[in-house]
Amino acid sequence: MDIFEDAPERAYAWAQAGRGAALATVVETWGSAPRRVGAQLAISGDGKMQGSVSGGCVEGAVVIEALEAIEEGASRLLEYGVSDGDAFAVGLACGGKIRVLVEPIGNDGMPFDVLSDLVKARAARQPVGYEVSLSGGSARLVRDGYEARFRMDRSGVAEDGDTFIAIHNPPLRLVIVGAVHIAQALAPMAQIAGFDVVVIDPREAFGSQARFPEARVINDWPDAALKQVGVDSRSAVVLLTHDPKLDDPALHIALRSDAFYIGALGSTRTHASRVDRLSAAGFSAEDIARIAGPVGLDIGASGPPEIAVSILAQMVQSLRKP
Repeated sequence: MDIFEDAPERAYAWAQAGRGAALATVVETWGSAPRRVGAQLAISGDGKMQGSVSGGCVEGAVVIEALEAIEEGASRLLEYGVSDGDAFAVGLACGGKIRVLVEPIGNDGMPFDVLSDLVKARAARQPVGYEVSLSGGSARLVRDGYEARFRMDRSGVAEDGDTFIAIHNPPLRLVIVGAVHIAQALAPMAQIAGFDVVVIDPREAFGSQARFPEARVINDWPDAALKQVGVDSRSAVVLLTHDPKLDDPALHIALRSDAFYIGALGSTRTHASRVDRLSAAGFSAEDIARIAGPVGLDIGASGPPEIAVSILAQMVQSLRKP
């Protein structure tokens, strides 16, 4: 799962099996730190590990600290300087510093029931934050109060300097309606950017696995397929068919969802007709304004690959910028 990989699930399995476990989490960085805030490493009581907090620079030292924390049953806050030489070895131009919170799984570290609830929320694609005091004490899951952090996937220390919030968002998902040439360019680009891609088209000649070898392809009407897939706050929906019979039912579902991005291909004139149809269907001007139409940033794109670049850029802009 993006920056978190499966460290919480691994730690949960080890703790549940009675092997002992700890989670190490990057809580702050300075300079060119190898991993971003929120990156995690799971360590078992017998020294197994999953994930990374530094790309290999300080993992050995963190494992030693984690084993001691598991034995003592208490969390500890560590700070490391990553030298220029070590940073270069993992592909960086210069070094930096990181702070790492090591929490054994248990009452005086990360409570087992909190970890259990976290793993369940992740499995259910529910955005959830883990809030913990760096000076020791309370730890809990939160679902409200950090809207900007959830939207931008930004874990970090709060303004009080002591509360750390680890954001656990579901994987990003892109749903493409219309298996056209632009979709063939957009799908692999989006996958490289970290999106799970679903392509929907009832026309099997267009929506075939041969044309989209790495994506999930659904040959069904868009409204039925979108209900099957589900559209949530980590989903982008892009409509590329030009056909109201396919686009409009999908738009009705997308506009009633929490999708962070909705884009529809078509000229200004085509979009004006689309707005009229949606207004007649009862959608408000505010609802309709959520649609990026014509789709994509205005970069003077020419041809399917460049149009795909403009769409992906606009998706990322919608996700990351306030």
